[in-house]
Amino acid sequence: MSAHVINGKEIVSSYRAEIKEEAHALTARGTQPGLAVVIVGEDPASQVYVRNKAKACEEAGMYSEVHRLPEQTSEAELLQLIRELNGNPKIHGILVQSPLPKHISEERVVEEIAVEKDVDCFHPTNVGNVTIGKDAPLPCTPAGVIQILKKVGIPIAGKHAVVVGRSNIVGKPMALLLLREHATVTICHSRTPNMEEITRQADILVVAVGKANMIGKRHVKPGAVVVDVGINRLDTGKLAGDVDFEDVLDTAGYITPVPGCVGPMTITVLLRNTLEAAKRASQAETAVKA
Repeated sequence: MSAHVINGKEIVSSYRAEIKEEAHALTARGTQPGLAVVIVGEDPASQVYVRNKAKACEEAGMYSEVHRLPEQTSEAELLQLIRELNGNPKIHGILVQSPLPKHISEERVVEEIAVEKDVDCFHPTNVGNVTIGKDAPLPCTPAGVIQILKKVGIPIAGKHAVVVGRSNIVGKPMALLLLREHATVTICHSRTPNMEEITRQADILVVAVGKANMIGKRHVKPGAVVVDVGINRLDTGKLAGDVDFEDVLDTAGYITPVPGCVGPMTITVLLRNTLEAAKRASQAETAVKA
């Protein structure tokens, strides 16, 4: 029997409708949520991501700025732009698109973004707060995965979740958020021996390695939930996930398609984080006036 293919479009549409309603209400009270996206260079994939983020922002009734900088932009120039955005009251969220040119330190750029405007949850302070369970914006892709599971009604508490990948952007924070939902979590990576034995124990398998079709049915326990975070462009120009979708389809119980599920949900969480940052800014402004 084929797996249930999770309808990402339906989930995203419902979630964004909620965000749009709240954004309009906040705007009516005098604070329009604002997101600034900065891109350096001409990376084609990054250009697509930035366009999608700006479009989603505007459709949700939020203010959007896109700053496109040439490849030769210096680190000092980029940091100065971030400082200006930090001080701009119209901007509640700042996102600097990765990857950056090699002459610019991503670490320094992330640390320059004001903690309260770090809607990607990359700043060390926010990462630390998420780690210890304090209030902070949640990392967009991992939080999107949790939302997908919840919207579909898949229980997480008490389940064995296996995360393939240990990046700071997805793998590590994904494990943390699954732990917060009371799953038992195992992380696999390039040095993990007998990976198939471990992944076949997973009730929930989340794959985020950036290697097309790496995970096949031999890795999947019958009936498991398989969440594919990867998006890779094949030589044919076609997009593929980290999971061999067709190979796994008859083994998994639930599976996310690529594209059309985790990617749009990531942007949706970005909108939510921007909205929440705007709410906090509005509350702080009200408190000062009082």
